[in-house]
Amino acid sequence: MIWNYKTPGILDELFERTENVPITKEDVRSIIISKLRLKEGFTAIDVGCGSGSITVEIALQTRAKIYAIDSDLEAINLTEKNLLKFGTLKDTAIIHGKAQEVLPTLPNVDAIVIGGTTGETDKIVKLALSKLNEGGRLVITSILIETIYSALKAMQESSLRDIDITQITIAKSKKTSSGTMMISRNPVIIFSGTK
Repeated sequence: MIWNYKTPGILDELFERTENVPITKEDVRSIIISKLRLKEGFTAIDVGCGSGSITVEIALQTRAKIYAIDSDLEAINLTEKNLLKFGTLKDTAIIHGKAQEVLPTLPNVDAIVIGGTTGETDKIVKLALSKLNEGGRLVITSILIETIYSALKAMQESSLRDIDITQITIAKSKKTSSGTMMISRNPVIIFSGTK
Protein backbone atom coordinates (compact mmCIF):
# COMPACT_ATOMS: atom_id res chain seq x y z
CA MET A 1 0.00 0.00 0.00
CA ILE A 2 1.36 3.42 -0.94
CA TRP A 3 -0.18 5.32 2.01
CA ASN A 4 -0.08 3.33 5.25
CA TYR A 5 -1.35 6.06 7.55
CA LYS A 6 -4.74 6.79 9.08
CA THR A 7 -4.23 10.53 8.67
CA PRO A 8 -5.12 12.37 5.46
CA GLY A 9 -2.62 14.48 3.56
CA ILE A 10 -1.13 12.07 1.04
CA LEU A 11 1.96 13.66 -0.48
CA ASP A 12 1.17 15.41 -3.77
CA GLU A 13 4.07 13.69 -5.53
CA LEU A 14 2.50 10.26 -4.92
CA PHE A 15 -0.41 11.11 -7.22
CA GLU A 16 -0.36 10.76 -10.99
CA ARG A 17 -0.57 14.27 -12.43
CA THR A 18 -1.10 16.11 -15.70
CA GLU A 19 -0.62 19.77 -16.43
CA ASN A 20 -4.25 20.32 -17.50
CA VAL A 21 -5.99 18.72 -14.50
CA PRO A 22 -5.91 20.47 -11.11
CA ILE A 23 -5.00 18.73 -7.87
CA THR A 24 -6.07 19.87 -4.42
CA LYS A 25 -2.78 20.24 -2.58
CA GLU A 26 -2.09 17.94 0.38
CA ASP A 27 -2.36 20.57 3.15
CA VAL A 28 -5.67 21.91 1.85
CA ARG A 29 -6.89 18.36 1.22
CA SER A 30 -6.23 17.45 4.86
CA ILE A 31 -8.43 20.32 6.05
CA ILE A 32 -11.18 19.45 3.55
CA ILE A 33 -11.20 15.83 4.79
CA SER A 34 -11.38 17.00 8.41
CA LYS A 35 -14.33 19.30 7.58
CA LEU A 36 -16.20 16.30 6.08
CA ARG A 37 -16.04 14.53 9.49
CA LEU A 38 -15.89 11.09 7.89
CA LYS A 39 -16.42 7.71 9.52
CA GLU A 40 -15.76 4.25 8.20
CA GLY A 41 -18.78 3.18 6.15
CA PHE A 42 -19.80 6.72 5.13
CA THR A 43 -20.77 7.10 1.49
CA ALA A 44 -19.74 10.24 -0.38
CA ILE A 45 -19.83 12.25 -3.60
CA ASP A 46 -16.88 14.23 -4.96
CA VAL A 47 -18.14 16.86 -7.42
CA GLY A 48 -15.40 18.12 -9.73
CA CYS A 49 -13.00 15.32 -8.79
CA GLY A 50 -10.12 16.61 -10.94
CA SER A 51 -7.08 14.40 -10.29
CA GLY A 52 -9.02 12.25 -7.83
CA SER A 53 -6.86 13.19 -4.84
CA ILE A 54 -9.86 13.97 -2.61
CA THR A 55 -11.71 10.88 -3.88
CA VAL A 56 -8.73 8.71 -2.92
CA GLU A 57 -8.49 10.31 0.54
CA ILE A 58 -12.23 9.82 1.17
CA ALA A 59 -12.08 6.20 -0.02
CA LEU A 60 -9.17 5.44 2.32
CA GLN A 61 -11.01 7.03 5.26
CA THR A 62 -14.44 5.47 4.69
CA ARG A 63 -13.91 2.18 2.84
CA ALA A 64 -17.40 2.73 1.40
CA LYS A 65 -19.06 3.70 -1.89
CA ILE A 66 -17.76 6.96 -3.38
CA TYR A 67 -19.09 8.70 -6.49
CA ALA A 68 -16.53 10.86 -8.33
CA ILE A 69 -17.96 13.27 -10.94
CA ASP A 70 -16.17 15.46 -13.48
CA SER A 71 -17.14 16.94 -16.84
CA ASP A 72 -13.54 16.71 -18.11
CA LEU A 73 -12.63 13.33 -19.62
CA GLU A 74 -8.92 13.86 -18.86
CA ALA A 75 -9.82 14.35 -15.18
CA ILE A 76 -11.93 11.17 -15.21
CA ASN A 77 -9.01 9.17 -16.67
CA LEU A 78 -6.59 10.64 -14.14
CA THR A 79 -8.96 9.92 -11.23
CA GLU A 80 -9.19 6.29 -12.37
CA LYS A 81 -5.37 6.00 -12.54
CA ASN A 82 -5.01 7.41 -9.02
CA LEU A 83 -7.74 5.20 -7.58
CA LEU A 84 -6.01 2.16 -9.12
CA LYS A 85 -2.64 3.30 -7.80
CA PHE A 86 -3.96 3.59 -4.22
CA GLY A 87 -6.07 0.42 -4.41
CA THR A 88 -9.38 2.25 -3.89
CA LEU A 89 -11.06 1.78 -7.27
CA LYS A 90 -13.38 -1.12 -6.36
CA ASP A 91 -15.75 0.96 -4.21
CA THR A 92 -15.71 4.04 -6.43
CA ALA A 93 -17.98 4.97 -9.32
CA ILE A 94 -16.24 7.43 -11.65
CA ILE A 95 -18.83 9.36 -13.65
CA HIS A 96 -18.09 11.54 -16.66
CA GLY A 97 -20.72 14.27 -16.91
CA LYS A 98 -22.02 17.55 -15.56
CA ALA A 99 -22.85 17.52 -11.86
CA GLN A 100 -26.27 19.09 -12.44
CA GLU A 101 -27.18 16.11 -14.69
CA VAL A 102 -25.47 13.36 -12.68
CA LEU A 103 -26.45 14.30 -9.09
CA PRO A 104 -30.20 13.59 -9.54
CA THR A 105 -29.37 10.00 -10.59
CA LEU A 106 -27.29 9.18 -7.48
CA PRO A 107 -28.44 7.80 -4.12
CA ASN A 108 -28.29 9.83 -0.92
CA VAL A 109 -24.90 9.88 0.81
CA ASP A 110 -23.29 10.93 4.11
CA ALA A 111 -20.79 13.48 2.75
CA ILE A 112 -20.43 15.65 -0.34
CA VAL A 113 -17.50 17.79 -1.40
CA ILE A 114 -17.88 20.28 -4.23
CA GLY A 115 -14.61 21.37 -5.80
CA GLY A 116 -15.87 22.66 -9.11
CA THR A 117 -19.18 24.14 -10.20
CA THR A 118 -18.51 25.53 -13.71
CA GLY A 119 -20.43 28.67 -12.80
CA GLU A 120 -23.60 26.91 -11.59
CA THR A 121 -22.81 26.94 -7.89
CA ASP A 122 -26.34 27.67 -6.65
CA LYS A 123 -27.93 24.88 -8.68
CA ILE A 124 -25.22 22.33 -7.78
CA VAL A 125 -25.41 23.18 -4.05
CA LYS A 126 -29.20 22.71 -4.07
CA LEU A 127 -28.89 19.38 -5.89
CA ALA A 128 -26.13 18.27 -3.50
CA LEU A 129 -28.28 19.12 -0.48
CA SER A 130 -31.11 16.99 -1.90
CA LYS A 131 -28.68 14.03 -2.00
CA LEU A 132 -27.28 14.51 1.50
CA ASN A 133 -28.49 12.34 4.38
CA GLU A 134 -29.72 14.04 7.54
CA GLY A 135 -26.66 14.80 9.66
CA GLY A 136 -24.44 14.62 6.55
CA ARG A 137 -21.72 17.14 5.78
CA LEU A 138 -21.40 19.42 2.75
CA VAL A 139 -18.04 21.02 1.95
CA ILE A 140 -17.49 23.50 -0.87
CA THR A 141 -14.06 24.75 -1.90
CA SER A 142 -13.25 27.74 -4.06
CA ILE A 143 -10.44 29.94 -5.26
CA LEU A 144 -12.67 32.11 -7.50
CA ILE A 145 -14.34 35.22 -6.08
CA GLU A 146 -17.50 34.59 -8.11
CA THR A 147 -17.84 31.05 -6.75
CA ILE A 148 -17.12 32.25 -3.21
CA TYR A 149 -20.00 34.74 -3.47
CA SER A 150 -22.39 32.15 -4.93
CA ALA A 151 -21.40 29.47 -2.40
CA LEU A 152 -21.89 31.86 0.52
CA LYS A 153 -25.32 32.86 -0.75
CA ALA A 154 -26.36 29.23 -1.38
CA MET A 155 -25.15 28.11 2.06
CA GLN A 156 -26.93 30.98 3.83
CA GLU A 157 -30.20 30.26 1.98
CA SER A 158 -30.00 26.53 2.80
CA SER A 159 -31.22 24.74 5.89
CA LEU A 160 -27.66 23.77 6.84
CA ARG A 161 -26.53 24.22 10.43
CA ASP A 162 -23.06 24.72 11.87
CA ILE A 163 -22.01 26.67 8.76
CA ASP A 164 -18.32 27.45 8.86
CA ILE A 165 -16.18 29.45 6.43
CA THR A 166 -12.42 29.03 6.52
CA GLN A 167 -9.79 30.75 4.40
CA ILE A 168 -6.53 28.86 4.03
CA THR A 169 -3.32 30.44 2.84
CA ILE A 170 -0.43 27.99 2.69
CA ALA A 171 3.23 28.68 2.06
CA LYS A 172 5.67 25.82 1.39
CA SER A 173 9.43 25.82 1.73
CA LYS A 174 11.75 25.79 -1.27
CA LYS A 175 15.52 25.40 -1.18
CA THR A 176 17.51 28.09 -2.94
CA SER A 177 21.25 28.46 -3.45
CA SER A 178 21.47 30.66 -0.34
CA GLY A 179 18.92 29.04 1.99
CA THR A 180 15.24 28.25 2.28
CA MET A 181 12.40 30.51 1.19
CA MET A 182 8.64 30.23 1.53
CA ILE A 183 6.49 30.12 -1.62
CA SER A 184 2.81 31.07 -1.20
CA ARG A 185 0.05 29.05 -2.82
CA ASN A 186 -3.37 30.33 -3.86
CA PRO A 187 -5.67 31.07 -0.93
CA VAL A 188 -8.62 28.66 -0.74
CA ILE A 189 -12.00 29.28 0.88
CA ILE A 190 -13.69 26.24 2.43
CA PHE A 191 -17.39 26.33 3.28
CA SER A 192 -18.83 23.54 5.41
CA GLY A 193 -22.12 22.74 7.05
CA THR A 194 -24.30 19.95 8.42
CA LYS A 195 -27.71 19.01 7.07
